[in-house]
Amino acid sequence: MTCPPRMFPVLELGYGYQKGVVMARKRYTAEQIIGHLRQAEILISEGKTIIEAARNLGVSEQAKYRRRKEYGGMEVAQVHRLKELEQENSRLKRLVANQALDNLILKEAARGNF
Repeated sequence: MTCPPRMFPVLELGYGYQKGVVMARKRYTAEQIIGHLRQAEILISEGKTIIEAARNLGVSEQAKYRRRKEYGGMEVAQVHRLKELEQENSRLKRLVANQALDNLILKEAARGNF
């Protein structure tokens, strides 16, 4: 049994609505985000408001603030290094959790509670 086309448009494309049209969510790379932030700063220095600058770049005002909080003042190389460190940190956290679990299992086995 299949559904008629366009019965569930949100399931077809993803997130977001614009005047009744379903839009797919766009993902930007770190380089694109840094470029957008630089362009926004140029537009703001030319006298445009933050809302106008965000609309000109195709993002919401809230997204611009969130990106500025996360990437503000960073270079592309710094963002790449940050992402590498975050991945390494998550890998090390998993390693510590696994070792703690192994340690707990060994302690229970040594006590004879199994």
